Amino acid sequence: MRRLGHHRLHGKTGGVGTKGMVAKLSIGVIVLLICTLSLLFSANIGSNREPTRPSKINVEELWESAKSGGWRPSSAPRSDWPPPTKETNGYLRVRCNGGLNQQRSAICNAVLAARIMNATLVLPELDANSFWHDDSGFQGIYDVEHFIETLKYDVKIVGKIPDVHKNGKTKKIKAFQIRPPRDAPIEWYLTTALKAMREHSAIYLTPFSHRLAEEIDNPEYQRLRCRVNYHALRFKPHIMKLSESIVDKLRSQGHFMSIHLRFEMDMLAFAGCFDIFNPEEQKILRKYRKENFADKRLIYNERRAIGKCPLTPEEVGLILRAMRFDNSTRIYLAAGELFGGEQFMKPFRTLFPRLDNHSSVDPSEELSATSQGLIGSAVDYMVCLLSDIFMPTYDGPSNFANNLLGHRLYYGFRTTIRPDRKALAPIFIAREKGKRAGFEEAVRRVMLKTNFGGPHKRVSPESFYTNSWPECFCQMNPKKSSDKCPPNNVIEILDSRLESIRDPDSTSQTNSTVTGLER
Repeated sequence: MRRLGHHRLHGKTGGVGTKGMVAKLSIGVIVLLICTLSLLFSANIGSNREPTRPSKINVEELWESAKSGGWRPSSAPRSDWPPPTKETNGYLRVRCNGGLNQQRSAICNAVLAARIMNATLVLPELDANSFWHDDSGFQGIYDVEHFIETLKYDVKIVGKIPDVHKNGKTKKIKAFQIRPPRDAPIEWYLTTALKAMREHSAIYLTPFSHRLAEEIDNPEYQRLRCRVNYHALRFKPHIMKLSESIVDKLRSQGHFMSIHLRFEMDMLAFAGCFDIFNPEEQKILRKYRKENFADKRLIYNERRAIGKCPLTPEEVGLILRAMRFDNSTRIYLAAGELFGGEQFMKPFRTLFPRLDNHSSVDPSEELSATSQGLIGSAVDYMVCLLSDIFMPTYDGPSNFANNLLGHRLYYGFRTTIRPDRKALAPIFIAREKGKRAGFEEAVRRVMLKTNFGGPHKRVSPESFYTNSWPECFCQMNPKKSSDKCPPNNVIEILDSRLESIRDPDSTSQTNSTVTGLER
């Protein structure tokens, strides 16, 4: 708001007449008007942005979803969104490297890249990496038919590049391999990648992790990412059934919380947090770091003081106790093999004895055989998504935690507890030095400043996959036209556009609408 200037009043020297009184009253009215407008403006911004923070932690309220502020998830197009053309510019192959959730983000980027280039996407390849030792592939993890059907309004998808039949001869198309730059802008796909596609008919982008910029100034492109992530990428029926069975067993006794306890060898080695372990364990961590990460001098005390170390299991328990969760709280642990063994888990288990993981809730052969593979990770993902509360203990470089935070936000502002490790570090360090007075109150003050899952502004370095608000949400009573929800018949509109460009012979196969697609 432009600041109103003060104008000097001219009159007779020493006069305190009517004009002077009117001038003083006018200034008073203007000041009062400015204050009133400022208050109204602030109130309007507040009602259209983030809900106010609570003044105290109420555990009973945390078991429910966070306040939405009138927002609801919606990733449907809100402007003209033409269907994929009958003839595309060529075929796009990608190889998604990393773990399950890094691959998930790469799949979203692959669909968007195909849309940008008007390309036909070949089902993404999932890297059978050295950590998971799992070659299940896209078809072994995700529901392929659902994936293709859900995205039919956005891109063409095929299982493999078809052969070309010409003059009675069959010719295979070989995809031209390109290594895309990290966080490549849209322009790279419209120039370098598209030129190669038109020249070779198909391109193969590998590796394909973080190869498309996250922050794109096009809300329709961002909404497409959400359609992929939260609607199209559905695990295969047997994985969904297994996950739902575990959730039903956990919830049969009331509410339950899921915790991604990131206290595993790879993360501890990455963070450089060695000093709390014995000499033999430190040797193992240093060796792992040397073999897998860039050489860098890391000092434990400095790293911990700025919140760069994963929380220990005991610290997680102390935070929950300070927030007044009691020992009857049922907790599902999503984690690999914890480093350091029982000596670190015992204090946590003493505080919260009702601990479970997917193997203890459902000791089936399928899970016991693949607990460290992609299927085990997929089950953990679904159970954490459906839990009443989710708590990541290290959401820095953790794709699992970051994707879940975003999915739970989109799933209806499900409660999350995100400890501020940097703010908590001096409190824990003081406690270890014997200063325990006021410990729980200090922890509560820090936790009150965190967001418990409601809509909040995305600020770097927070990822779009962690927080897709406001692009993938809409307001039921919007103050701005850009926040308006799409029409209820959006699927019918998209269907009619799609049918208008298809062959008459193919329409019978595509008349069905997308089941359960409440965008």
